[in-house]
Amino acid sequence: MLKQSRMILRLAWTLQLLACLIFIPAARAITMEELRALPHLTPVEFARYFADFEFKFHPEVQPHNQFLSHRSGDCDDYATVAADALARHGYTPRMIAIRMKGETHVVCYIPETHSYLDYNMRKEANPLVPCSPEITDIARNVAKGFGRDWVATYEFTYEEQESIKRLVNQIVPNLAISTEAKVLTTEQARTGSSKNGK
Repeated sequence: MLKQSRMILRLAWTLQLLACLIFIPAARAITMEELRALPHLTPVEFARYFADFEFKFHPEVQPHNQFLSHRSGDCDDYATVAADALARHGYTPRMIAIRMKGETHVVCYIPETHSYLDYNMRKEANPLVPCSPEITDIARNVAKGFGRDWVATYEFTYEEQESIKRLVNQIVPNLAISTEAKVLTTEQARTGSSKNGK
C-alpha cells in the first residue's frame, strides 16, 4: 500500500511538472527600445540576450526589431544592434567588416573593453574577443577564427531608417595578398552581400 501511495505521489508530481512546462508562455523577445533603455548595459550583458539566437543568413541587414523578435539572423544583424544599443550606454562601438575569400564577416569592436563582439561567440562564457583596435589586427584575428586569410577590411556605420551602410574610411586591403583584395567591389562593401557565417 505504501508503494502504491509513493507511485501515485510521483505520478501526480510528474504530471504537475509537465503541466507547468507545457503552459509556461514562450519567453517574450526583447525590443530594441527595451535594449536601449536597460540600465547599465555592458557588452557582456548584451551578448547574453543572444545566446539562444539561431544563425540565419540574410542578404541585407534585418530591421533591428525583426532580428530580435525572430531570434535569428547573422553577423551584421548582431553587430548593428550591438552598436546601436551600446552607443546609448556610453560605449563607442565600431562595426568592422572582414572580407575573406568567399565570405564577409562583421564584428562590433568596443574600444572601452579592447575587444569585439562576434555573433559566432555569443554562446561562449566570455563572448568578448580580446584584440587591439587596429583594423588590420581585428581582420587578422577574425580571419584566424575562420582558418583563412583576410582579403580586405573596412569600418562602416549603419542607418537603420535608410537601411544603408556607409564606409567610415577607405577599404584596407591585405597587402600580403593584394591581388585578391581587388575582388571586393564598392557594392559588396556597401551591402555586405557576399557574407556568410556560422
